[in-house]
Amino acid sequence: MLDHPIPVREVLRWLARGLSVLSTSVLLLFVLGEPFPIGKIRAVEWLGLSLFPLSVIVGFIVAWWKEGLGALIALGSLVAFYVVFGFLLNGNLKQGGWFVVFASPAFLFFLSWALGRARRAVTT
Repeated sequence: MLDHPIPVREVLRWLARGLSVLSTSVLLLFVLGEPFPIGKIRAVEWLGLSLFPLSVIVGFIVAWWKEGLGALIALGSLVAFYVVFGFLLNGNLKQGGWFVVFASPAFLFFLSWALGRARRAVTT
């Protein structure tokens, strides 16, 4: 038996990191897996790609060092993607849940960050 239990925050942190690598890998396979017709992509599609998956992936990378900031970048990009492409361009927010699934490591990074802040607040 373990002398010291593994802190929940550490489990969340490493789960978020592992899932962020997996999510990033799958997203990059989608983006880079087939020939990319750069000349045929409209400006609004570039905006979409910059919000999801590119900014979400940037958020994951930042979260490895700054969990709170990285989570906010990824989650903010996800929300902006839904607002721009769901509400503004299509008139509804029904864009499917797969975007949330791929961005889900950001929720874990945020939870890990919040637990770390709560622990620091209790110990000081």
